[in-house]
Amino acid sequence: MPRDIPPLAEVRRITEKKRDAWWTVMLVDPVATPLVRWTARYTRATPNQLTWGAFLVGLGSAACFAQGDWRWLLLGAVLYHVSFIFDCMDGKLARLTGTGSVFGAWLDFVFDRIRVLVCAVALMGGQYARTDDVLYLWLALAVASLDALRYIDSLEIFKIRHGMRKQIKARMRAARKAENQAELAFMEDLLRENPEADLETDRDTVAPLEPVAPREPVAAQEATAALEATAASVSAPAARRPAVVDLHQEFRRRFPWWVRCRNFLQRHRIRAHLISGIEFQMGVFIIGPAVDAVVATTVVSGVLLLVFELAIIYKLLLSTRDFTRTINSFETAEARVPATTSVSS
Repeated sequence: MPRDIPPLAEVRRITEKKRDAWWTVMLVDPVATPLVRWTARYTRATPNQLTWGAFLVGLGSAACFAQGDWRWLLLGAVLYHVSFIFDCMDGKLARLTGTGSVFGAWLDFVFDRIRVLVCAVALMGGQYARTDDVLYLWLALAVASLDALRYIDSLEIFKIRHGMRKQIKARMRAARKAENQAELAFMEDLLRENPEADLETDRDTVAPLEPVAPREPVAAQEATAALEATAASVSAPAARRPAVVDLHQEFRRRFPWWVRCRNFLQRHRIRAHLISGIEFQMGVFIIGPAVDAVVATTVVSGVLLLVFELAIIYKLLLSTRDFTRTINSFETAEARVPATTSVSS
């Protein structure tokens, strides 16, 4: 008997991410989301079963790649896309039915990495057997290395950003000992939740999103004024709003055009990291085999991935400078406020 599952529009709201890779938004979600609704309604499939299905179809794709002939490459490309659709469906099904698990997340990640490695070896090995060109062996190593680089870099950047946020929150808790204190928010989170906000042109939409940290290193008096203004907002509940810390203000100031592009993409659920691990895989395992241009598409995909990874690393560097200025502003304000209080009393 069919289970009671919400309409498709509600399923989209529940299962689709607010930001995702453009390949997923444009070429996967329109197929995967209706399939997830049908699967949840008419079957008892679990997210882990879909993960296994994606993995097995991915191995079938690798078997086709190993044949080397273009017709097999085309079939392998189709199977790889089907495998990726299943790979997206497992997370959607988990969100829709509430059946996700920590082990399932681990299994999904590990199978993804194994699938990329096996398909890279099969694709380039099949071309090497067909052409006897050693370049394909180097490409297999490059694909596996770039995929590992992308996900290792992503994990480490997440850890660093989490650490910076944790330190800033600790400073804020120490600075605000009032029982009814204002909450702390980060500009990136607010912009993610409000993609219509335009920092450059629409001041009304970002009025509640003003950063508490200064844009440049400030004098002690300015830091004290900022902290006192925050304290005043805490003592007036009617006007209270989150104190916002912006760890990407220097990046936005240097590249204002990118802010506008980012806002446009987010309004369409597309994340600004246009060439990530997903697009890299699709270039290597779908576009390249489908058009019989494995070398060219692999090289172009790899170069674009590296360009965007370097951009993210540069953005992280600027973010650490914003972090240092924010911590310094708290320290300066903490040193000045007691002195100011003693004089006024």
